[in-house]
Amino acid sequence: MEPLYVKDIRILLQGELISGSENWFVKDAIYYKRHELTKLNTLMFASRSDSINWAEIDKKGPALVISDKPIDELSNALANTTVIKVRSLVQAYWKFIKYYRNLFQLPVVAITGTCGKTTTKEIIKHILSKDRNVQASISSKNEPRQSLPYLAGIDKNTDAAVFELGLGNSGNIAHQCMIYQPTIGIITNIGVHHLDGCVNLNGYIKAKSEIVSGIARDGTLIINADDQNTKKVSLRNFKGKIIYFGISNRANFRASDIKFAANGMDFLVHHANKTYEAFIPGYGEHQVYNALAALAAVHEMEMDLVIAISRLATFKNMTRHLEFSNGPGGSTIIDDTWTNNPTSVEAALKVLDSVGAGKNVILVLGDINRLGNFEKKYHAEIGSLIAKRNIHTLITIGSKAEEIARKAKEDGTKADVHVFQDVQGVLEVLKPKLDSQAILLIKGPMSSRSMIDFANSLKQKDA
Repeated sequence: MEPLYVKDIRILLQGELISGSENWFVKDAIYYKRHELTKLNTLMFASRSDSINWAEIDKKGPALVISDKPIDELSNALANTTVIKVRSLVQAYWKFIKYYRNLFQLPVVAITGTCGKTTTKEIIKHILSKDRNVQASISSKNEPRQSLPYLAGIDKNTDAAVFELGLGNSGNIAHQCMIYQPTIGIITNIGVHHLDGCVNLNGYIKAKSEIVSGIARDGTLIINADDQNTKKVSLRNFKGKIIYFGISNRANFRASDIKFAANGMDFLVHHANKTYEAFIPGYGEHQVYNALAALAAVHEMEMDLVIAISRLATFKNMTRHLEFSNGPGGSTIIDDTWTNNPTSVEAALKVLDSVGAGKNVILVLGDINRLGNFEKKYHAEIGSLIAKRNIHTLITIGSKAEEIARKAKEDGTKADVHVFQDVQGVLEVLKPKLDSQAILLIKGPMSSRSMIDFANSLKQKDA
């Protein structure tokens, strides 16, 4: 964080100094109780409902508490704590956010989408980081509550920022955009997820669409040219620049001649009447889409495409994202336990169509969460997709995933189908099937520690 003088913060927020010194600098900012207090010289916003542990704060002093609590509740601060009372904490919070963000004129990329957010973010960071100082959200920790610390991570040495936008409910993306004020927005795709918080698919699309109005004036929107649900996003009121990526002729960044190669995908990139050879580590056409979105973003940040494409080839595909490993008996294990939704399941099945040709394909699929009233519908659709394929063995884990098995059998799958409520007993079914002809995909929700551990237990194991 760029150091800020406490007195200047008080003046900015029109606050009243209750106790402590204002002649020092804060070097971090959090929302008390939402974020862990770990650093010295931290500014923290404390709401009226928060029970403040003054002793804990004092140990991390000097510290600055900004609150709209009554004065008598703010008078218990200890020696290392400065307290500023404001009329409205909400107004003070947003005034501070706006002030701090506007200290920096730099490209800020915000990414949303059902799948590919984290990978696209990491690709952009990888390409830029060789010669630029990049602030980025961590892994897939993209909840709105993380936005303030991520913003505070920008300082005068930051050249660019790239943040993933989490969506649990309507309004989440709009909230994060108010904090980040992105100059570039990306929609990777829109499938089906979080219907419990958005009511139905139309509500989910509308919630994803919040990024359009969240991009700064004269900013850039990078959008999937081929995704059917993304085409439903209204761009009528967007006044900035729109860049399309995909495989159709509509795309400004277009891929063709997509081929599976050793450990990744070969493809051609077409942009501005020029063609470039490219490679992206990680399997699947969806990975090419992630690469195209990232290339469009860094090119918009004035990076030469030849340089960007050369750096793309050195990207390290993320763990548990269709991660290939050797397994028992010479089998191939594919760990795709990072996330689980209908879009990512379909993408994984398409990869198996290519890499699993001529192999005994085994699927271990877990529950898909956050589908609201549509759980049965979308689990059943996956069962139908499986029934159309040459699958050797289908194993489902969890009460929701049981519908996948039921529908696959109803639609005439030739797979050997097993239904489990948890991972216990699954290995006994798998052991006789794992040999050099077997390729096993394990896909479950990131909330399932047991499925993650089960996938890990099979990696690099001998017969």
